[in-house]
Amino acid sequence: MKMISKLAIGAAMVAAAAGVVVGVGYFQQKAVVEPTPEARPAGPRVVQFAKDAPQMASLKMEAAFSLALPIADPVNGHIAYDENVTARVSSPVTGRVNKLLREIGDKVNVGDPLVAIDSADLAAAESDFQKSRVDAERKKRAWERARQLFEREVIARKDYENAEAEHQQALAETRRTAQRMKLLNATGHEDGRFALKSPLKGMVADRQINPGMEVRPDLPNPLFVVTDITRLWLLADVPERYLADVKPGQAVSIVTDAYPQVSFPAVVERVGVALDPVTRRVQVRCLVRNNDLRLRPEMFARVYFLADGNKRAVRLPNSSLISEGLYNYAFVETQPGRFERRQVSVVLRGPDSSFVDAGVGNGERVVTHGALLLNAEASTNAQ
Repeated sequence: MKMISKLAIGAAMVAAAAGVVVGVGYFQQKAVVEPTPEARPAGPRVVQFAKDAPQMASLKMEAAFSLALPIADPVNGHIAYDENVTARVSSPVTGRVNKLLREIGDKVNVGDPLVAIDSADLAAAESDFQKSRVDAERKKRAWERARQLFEREVIARKDYENAEAEHQQALAETRRTAQRMKLLNATGHEDGRFALKSPLKGMVADRQINPGMEVRPDLPNPLFVVTDITRLWLLADVPERYLADVKPGQAVSIVTDAYPQVSFPAVVERVGVALDPVTRRVQVRCLVRNNDLRLRPEMFARVYFLADGNKRAVRLPNSSLISEGLYNYAFVETQPGRFERRQVSVVLRGPDSSFVDAGVGNGERVVTHGALLLNAEASTNAQ
C-alpha cells in the first residue's frame, strides 16, 4: 500500500509539472500572435496606427482634388512677358544719369518719369526749337511787310516771293524742331534735364541703369522693362502628335515647381504655323491671367491641355501609386492614423503625377510619401 501511494504521489507531481510547462507555452504563443498597439490590423485593406506611433513620422499626406482631364501627358513650357503690354525703354539721347526715380516692383502710369538724365542732346534740341520759333516769327513779320509793299507796288514781285519763301522755310524748321521735342517728351523748359518716361501703365520689371551711368541710344540692353504683370504669356512646345487636339480658345492648366499643388488656368491664344524641323514641335502661346501676382516671367511650367466637356479626374503624385500586376492602388487616410488601401483607375499617367477617375474622391487625403511602408504593413496584416 505504501508503494502504491508513493507511485500515485509521483504521478501527480509529474502531471502538475507538465501542466505548468503547457501553460507557459500557451502564454508565450499568445504573446507572439497578439498585434502590437502601434499597428493593430483593422481588416485586410486597412492599416491603423496610434497617434504617437513612430511609423507616422515616415508618412506624408496631402489632399487630392478633382481637375479637368487633360488630353495627353503634360508638355514643358515657360512663363514670359506678354509683349502686347510690355515696353523696353531706352534713352533716345546721350547723357549722364542724374537721379533714379523708379525701382523694380514700382507701379507706374503712362507718362510717369523713370529716371532724370543730364543731356547735352536735349539742351541742343531745346536751343534749336527756341531759335526756330524766333526765326519763324521774324520772317513772318518780314513777309507781312513785303506783302503790304507789294500791294502798293513799292517792291517787285520777286522780293515779295523771296520773303514768302523764307517764311515757309522758317515754319518748316519750326515744325521739325517741335517734332523733335515731342519725340523727347520735352516742352522746351527742361534746361537740359531729360526725363525718361513710362510709355504705358504697369510695373517696373527690370532695371539696367545706375546713378552716374553714361547712357546713349545705341546701348544693347534697355534701361527699363515696364509691363502689365497681371497678363503673361505661356509658351509651350507641343509635339506634332498632339497638334490636332490643340486649338485657339482651348482651356489649359498650368503647374509650376513653386506651387506644385496649385493649377493655374490659361487659354490657348495662338498656335504656331510651322514645326521646328529638329524637335518636330510647334510653339503654342497661351494667355495667363496673373491677378494674384504669384507667377513670374521665366518660370518653368508643366502644361496640361484640357479635353472638351466636363471630364474631370483626381490628380495624384506618382509617389502615392502602388502597382501590383495589372492594378494600381493608393492609400487614403479616412481618420487620423487610419489608412485604407483602395484600387484606383489611372486614365492618364505623367512623369510626375497621374490622373485617376475612380477610387479617390475630391478632397480626400492621400498618402504621398510612405505608401510602400503601408502596403507592406497591409500585406502582413492580410496573412
